Amino acid sequence: MGGRLSKGRILWADDEVDMLRPHTILLVREGYHVDAVMNGNDALELLERESYDLVLLDEQMPGLRGIDVLSQIRSRGRGIPVVMVTKSQTDDVMHEAIGRRADDYIVKPTSPRQVLSVVTRLLAGPRLRHERIAREFTRRFVELREEIADARSWSEWFGLYSELVDWELGLEQAGESDLRDILHSLQLDVRRGFCDLVAREYQDWTHEGGKQGPVLSVDVMRRFLRPVISNESSCLLVVMDCLRLDQWRVMRPLLEDFFEVEESLYSSILPTATPFSRNAIFSGLFPDELEETRPGWYESGEEEGYNTFEDQLFAAHVREIAGPAVKTHYEKVFTSEQGEDLLTRLPGWLSEPSATALVFAFVDLLTHGRSESRLLWEVAKDAAALRSLSLAWFERSAALEALKLAARRGTTVLLTTDHGSVHCNRPVITYAQRDATANLRYKFGRNLRVEHPAAVLSASDPDDLRLPPRGYQTNYVLCREDYYLVYPTKLREYQSRYRDSFLHGGISPEEMILPAVLLTPRS
Repeated sequence: MGGRLSKGRILWADDEVDMLRPHTILLVREGYHVDAVMNGNDALELLERESYDLVLLDEQMPGLRGIDVLSQIRSRGRGIPVVMVTKSQTDDVMHEAIGRRADDYIVKPTSPRQVLSVVTRLLAGPRLRHERIAREFTRRFVELREEIADARSWSEWFGLYSELVDWELGLEQAGESDLRDILHSLQLDVRRGFCDLVAREYQDWTHEGGKQGPVLSVDVMRRFLRPVISNESSCLLVVMDCLRLDQWRVMRPLLEDFFEVEESLYSSILPTATPFSRNAIFSGLFPDELEETRPGWYESGEEEGYNTFEDQLFAAHVREIAGPAVKTHYEKVFTSEQGEDLLTRLPGWLSEPSATALVFAFVDLLTHGRSESRLLWEVAKDAAALRSLSLAWFERSAALEALKLAARRGTTVLLTTDHGSVHCNRPVITYAQRDATANLRYKFGRNLRVEHPAAVLSASDPDDLRLPPRGYQTNYVLCREDYYLVYPTKLREYQSRYRDSFLHGGISPEEMILPAVLLTPRS
């Protein structure tokens, strides 16, 4: 039984196939091809020979039951949508069908329109959703272009960047590559406009009496964690190093079954690098204030050592915002083995009134490793691939298990990050002396110069950036947009090695506009 192939091929296995003629006629009229068989063995034989887009299975047939046919389909690795059709209304049958990965469940007697509705949802639903996304973005494009041209305040730029992240994820899911190219032009405009805003207003954001700005790294614990710290219960702060907003949003669905999710946005301080931004989260202090409390903090030593005392900063900041009675715990996780060890200790920490901070470094290691490994570069070749790898890690990570444990224990969680990363494609030559820092998105050093001044934000006074002074004639240079710094003596090497890398430390919405997410366990 069939019609012109247009919308999809359907196999229907039911021993009462003659009674289903009105159903199949309607499906054919709507553009589907339908093959009907009377038992499960015939259905499996056809599935071996022919290609189908959906299977309708009667649960009670002579020989193989529909549920057994479903099991064989799944055991052969077939991801084809399967709809169980049965006369039984008992929960046991429904639960068994769902447990064996049926995509839907229909109880007889069923009308032709009901069957058509289920088939349309499973086969045409994705296409219809994709068409709707394309229509809505095409309509919204003109409005977005006007809003970008008119945007002035940080809140407007935050809102625009956040919306473009959602459009990127939606268009990617819909496979709309042409529209993604149009979206990319809007993203470039938002990146440029946001960088102009930061260049104008960052000094005001970081100084008392200046222009009111967004929540910054130094405000994160006071603003978002303080309300959930208690002397009677536990709370958890989870920091995902180098997590972009788009990476968070593909992870979010994995948590929505366990938590009520309340997302806010905040801005990283500058430079958008772990020694500055994460210390600011845990201490509540700008780098110049931290240097005053701990002289010599940023004067020398390897950058990796700048975050050695996060546990002490966290404990001191908790005492400051919540009082001395709250007990604290801190753990940093680099490897899966460390994650497994953490999961053995975490239940004890969450069983008592306390504030616990966990730092997970995988996304940062992946982002840095991509620049050093050709294999990782091939696997994570663009932002979409980087999101996919980050999600694959998170699905199997100790981080997700720790969050599930917190949900089971009724522990409220603040999940955030210290900075993001930006896909860099434009090198800018810098001239520096040997004392200059080695970073690709920012440098400090004496008499720094860049070939293209519009590519960077430059400062000669460290107070403009709330950084500790580094000596006479020191300049501070931070890359804007997607630029990165190269030396003229190593121009070709750095161009080939770091072009198309995800880097951080500079000024861009991808690095600075970050999620601060309150996760409240569901009852």
